[in-house]
Amino acid sequence: MTDATLTGRLARFAKVGANLGGFAAGAAVARAGGRDFADERNARELRRVLGELKGPVMKLAQILGNIPDAVPPEFARELAALQSDAPPMGPGFVRRRMAGELGPDWRARFAEFPLEAAAAASLGQVHKARLPTGKTVAVKLQYPDMASAVEADLGQLDLMLALFRRIDSSVDTAEIRDELAARLREELDYAREARHIRLYRDMLADRPEVRVPALFEALSTPRLLTMEWLEGRKLLAFRDAPEEVRNRIAEALFTAWYKPFYQLGVIHGDPHLGNYMVADASGDHATINLLDFGCVRIFPPTFLEGVNELYRAIETEDEDRAFHAFGLWGFRGLTKELMRILLVWAKFLYGPLLDDRVRMIDENAKPGEYGRATAQKVHAELRKTGTVRIPAEFVFMDRAAIGLGGVFIQLGARLNWSRMFQGLIAGFTVEQVASRQQAALAGAGLLPPPKTGIA
Repeated sequence: MTDATLTGRLARFAKVGANLGGFAAGAAVARAGGRDFADERNARELRRVLGELKGPVMKLAQILGNIPDAVPPEFARELAALQSDAPPMGPGFVRRRMAGELGPDWRARFAEFPLEAAAAASLGQVHKARLPTGKTVAVKLQYPDMASAVEADLGQLDLMLALFRRIDSSVDTAEIRDELAARLREELDYAREARHIRLYRDMLADRPEVRVPALFEALSTPRLLTMEWLEGRKLLAFRDAPEEVRNRIAEALFTAWYKPFYQLGVIHGDPHLGNYMVADASGDHATINLLDFGCVRIFPPTFLEGVNELYRAIETEDEDRAFHAFGLWGFRGLTKELMRILLVWAKFLYGPLLDDRVRMIDENAKPGEYGRATAQKVHAELRKTGTVRIPAEFVFMDRAAIGLGGVFIQLGARLNWSRMFQGLIAGFTVEQVASRQQAALAGAGLLPPPKTGIA
């Protein structure tokens, strides 16, 4: 580790630690005065503290808030509402960062490059530029010292989880923490994100309702990503559109997220509203733009077998098959009693996929509350029964399902989710998924090259 990296990490650790430490001390004083630690006032205060910090720790907290049962419900609502925006870098920083990535003559490689960011987020910012060919591109530039900030903030994530364990120890978050750490480190590797883009362009090449940006590899580095700029409108701009338009958008979103998952075991793990836009909603099929490929999870084919087995187990009310399915998902040490509690959550998620009719994804949910009531019910039962360790594979699968379901609620979409799902899993075999996945990953450069010569 260089002196500069170490200095950056220590400075970030001190800043985040001071803020979170101050929150913990304040909550402890309030508790001594009779306020329960899970009080909503503490949850709102934590949201305020994290919102001021920006950066990776806020992104981690936002993800935690969207994973049912990862944190107490009072905190989940506040953390899920965090916005991952950040103040953009000034022109001087941008010039230095671009020169560091593309060399001192970097401006000659663009016809136009505004130094003001078009968008800023927790790990980097995007500039809308134009190439000499006339092509408009999105240039994603990582903030300086992000690797130091991520490592420092992961240490503070442990403090947050320790605080939550004091409130409720019914959910073991060890694997959740490790999964968050792995995915966040991957998000810093823009070369890997470039490979994810190639993977998604290949997986969705036959689906005209989903657009994935083209990549400009000669203008990309591990901390700089240049891709096609896709024009579109925000998703929520269509909340008051005619129902058939909203349904077409929801169907395109379902395809964009779940075709790669159910057929190749790949899922886009960040269901943030800003990660998709509507390019066109006027035809028989809506067209959406799928954006930001830093957080992508690739599952082993056996995990998909568990997903489908659990669906069939619920369909046939077969508890033994469900128990086997939870094992394939990665749950360990389950008792039948714990499994029955988890089945409450599973039946909630699979319910629309088993109901062969046109309907809302959840006919009782309000916008922003999808899954919350069921998660609270499950959490309350787990507190009475014992601790369950949530496997890493569950984390982003569940987060994506809840995030996307929340979007469908916002759109008020009414579709036959069961028939769309059946169309994706028809003819499923582990061997078929493994073969397709291997070919897709190899084509995108996400597999190591085969070994040659004598070992």
